[in-house]
Amino acid sequence: MKGETINNSEVTDFLDKLNHPLTKEIDALRVYILSSNQNLTENIKWNAPNYCFENEDRITMKVLPVTAKVQLIFHRGAKKKEQPKEKIISNKSKMLVWKENDRAIITFTGLQEIETGKIELQTIINEWLNAEK
Repeated sequence: MKGETINNSEVTDFLDKLNHPLTKEIDALRVYILSSNQNLTENIKWNAPNYCFENEDRITMKVLPVTAKVQLIFHRGAKKKEQPKEKIISNKSKMLVWKENDRAIITFTGLQEIETGKIELQTIINEWLNAEK
Protein backbone atom coordinates (compact mmCIF):
# COMPACT_ATOMS: atom_id res chain seq x y z
CA MET A 1 0.00 0.00 0.00
CA LYS A 2 2.93 2.34 0.55
CA GLY A 3 3.13 4.99 -2.12
CA GLU A 4 -0.31 4.27 -3.54
CA THR A 5 -2.75 7.14 -3.53
CA ILE A 6 -6.47 7.57 -3.85
CA ASN A 7 -7.61 10.23 -6.27
CA ASN A 8 -11.31 10.64 -5.53
CA SER A 9 -11.44 13.89 -3.55
CA GLU A 10 -15.22 13.59 -2.94
CA VAL A 11 -14.69 10.35 -1.02
CA THR A 12 -11.53 11.59 0.72
CA ASP A 13 -13.30 14.80 1.85
CA PHE A 14 -16.29 12.80 3.13
CA LEU A 15 -14.02 10.48 5.13
CA ASP A 16 -11.91 13.36 6.50
CA LYS A 17 -15.06 14.97 7.92
CA LEU A 18 -16.18 11.63 9.36
CA ASN A 19 -13.02 11.36 11.49
CA HIS A 20 -13.48 7.58 11.80
CA PRO A 21 -11.23 5.73 14.30
CA LEU A 22 -10.34 3.22 11.54
CA THR A 23 -9.21 5.79 8.96
CA LYS A 24 -6.03 3.83 8.13
CA GLU A 25 -8.07 0.67 7.60
CA ILE A 26 -10.60 2.48 5.41
CA ASP A 27 -7.83 4.03 3.29
CA ALA A 28 -6.12 0.64 2.90
CA LEU A 29 -9.40 -0.93 1.76
CA ARG A 30 -9.97 1.89 -0.72
CA VAL A 31 -6.56 1.30 -2.28
CA TYR A 32 -6.98 -2.49 -2.39
CA ILE A 33 -10.48 -2.32 -3.85
CA LEU A 34 -9.55 0.18 -6.56
CA SER A 35 -6.31 -1.61 -7.44
CA SER A 36 -8.09 -4.96 -7.76
CA ASN A 37 -9.88 -3.97 -10.97
CA GLN A 38 -9.14 -0.99 -13.24
CA ASN A 39 -12.83 -0.72 -14.23
CA LEU A 40 -14.01 0.14 -10.71
CA THR A 41 -15.00 3.70 -9.91
CA GLU A 42 -15.44 5.17 -6.45
CA ASN A 43 -18.11 7.56 -5.23
CA ILE A 44 -20.21 8.30 -2.15
CA LYS A 45 -23.56 6.55 -1.94
CA TRP A 46 -25.62 5.71 1.13
CA ASN A 47 -23.22 7.86 3.21
CA ALA A 48 -20.27 5.61 2.45
CA PRO A 49 -17.58 4.86 -0.12
CA ASN A 50 -19.24 2.94 -2.95
CA TYR A 51 -17.70 1.09 -5.88
CA CYS A 52 -19.28 0.80 -9.32
CA PHE A 53 -18.48 -1.62 -12.10
CA GLU A 54 -19.83 -0.81 -15.55
CA ASN A 55 -22.00 1.94 -13.98
CA GLU A 56 -23.61 -0.50 -11.56
CA ASP A 57 -23.18 -0.29 -7.77
CA ARG A 58 -21.49 -3.52 -6.65
CA ILE A 59 -19.54 -2.97 -3.41
CA THR A 60 -20.36 -0.53 -0.62
CA MET A 61 -18.24 0.14 2.43
CA LYS A 62 -20.18 0.42 5.70
CA VAL A 63 -18.52 3.04 7.88
CA LEU A 64 -21.59 4.31 9.77
CA PRO A 65 -22.49 4.13 12.52
CA VAL A 66 -18.90 4.70 13.61
CA THR A 67 -17.73 1.52 15.33
CA ALA A 68 -14.51 -0.49 15.69
CA LYS A 69 -15.16 -2.29 12.41
CA VAL A 70 -15.48 -1.60 8.70
CA GLN A 71 -17.63 -3.77 6.47
CA LEU A 72 -17.71 -4.34 2.73
CA ILE A 73 -21.15 -5.17 1.41
CA PHE A 74 -21.11 -7.05 -1.89
CA HIS A 75 -24.37 -6.66 -3.82
CA ARG A 76 -25.86 -6.43 -7.30
CA GLY A 77 -26.91 -2.79 -7.36
CA ALA A 78 -29.52 -0.50 -5.88
CA LYS A 79 -32.53 -2.10 -7.53
CA LYS A 80 -34.03 -5.32 -6.18
CA LYS A 81 -33.42 -8.24 -8.52
CA GLU A 82 -34.78 -11.74 -8.59
CA GLN A 83 -32.86 -13.88 -6.12
CA PRO A 84 -30.60 -16.43 -7.85
CA LYS A 85 -31.05 -20.08 -6.85
CA GLU A 86 -27.33 -20.41 -6.03
CA LYS A 87 -24.76 -18.04 -4.56
CA ILE A 88 -23.53 -15.80 -7.37
CA ILE A 89 -19.90 -16.78 -6.76
CA SER A 90 -18.60 -20.15 -5.67
CA ASN A 91 -15.79 -18.74 -3.52
CA LYS A 92 -15.76 -20.59 -0.17
CA SER A 93 -13.77 -17.89 1.64
CA LYS A 94 -14.36 -17.73 5.37
CA MET A 95 -14.18 -13.94 4.98
CA LEU A 96 -17.58 -13.89 3.25
CA VAL A 97 -20.75 -13.91 5.35
CA TRP A 98 -23.68 -14.55 3.01
CA LYS A 99 -26.94 -12.66 3.66
CA GLU A 100 -28.67 -13.77 0.44
CA ASN A 101 -27.44 -15.62 -2.64
CA ASP A 102 -26.60 -12.22 -4.14
CA ARG A 103 -25.41 -10.34 -1.06
CA ALA A 104 -22.44 -10.96 1.22
CA ILE A 105 -20.47 -9.03 3.81
CA ILE A 106 -16.82 -9.00 4.84
CA THR A 107 -15.96 -7.44 8.20
CA PHE A 108 -12.56 -6.02 9.16
CA THR A 109 -11.53 -4.84 12.63
CA GLY A 110 -7.91 -3.92 12.04
CA LEU A 111 -5.17 -3.15 9.57
CA GLN A 112 -3.37 -6.47 10.08
CA GLU A 113 -6.53 -8.35 9.14
CA ILE A 114 -6.84 -6.27 5.97
CA GLU A 115 -3.17 -6.73 5.03
CA THR A 116 -3.35 -10.49 5.62
CA GLY A 117 -6.54 -10.83 3.56
CA LYS A 118 -5.56 -8.52 0.69
CA ILE A 119 -5.01 -11.19 -2.00
CA GLU A 120 -8.12 -13.13 -0.98
CA LEU A 121 -10.15 -9.90 -0.95
CA GLN A 122 -9.00 -8.92 -4.44
CA THR A 123 -9.88 -12.41 -5.73
CA ILE A 124 -13.37 -12.14 -4.22
CA ILE A 125 -13.84 -8.66 -5.71
CA ASN A 126 -13.04 -9.84 -9.23
CA GLU A 127 -15.19 -12.96 -8.93
CA TRP A 128 -18.04 -10.78 -7.70
CA LEU A 129 -17.68 -8.24 -10.51
CA ASN A 130 -17.55 -10.98 -13.15
CA ALA A 131 -20.50 -12.93 -11.72
CA GLU A 132 -23.07 -10.76 -13.48
CA LYS A 133 -21.54 -11.07 -16.96
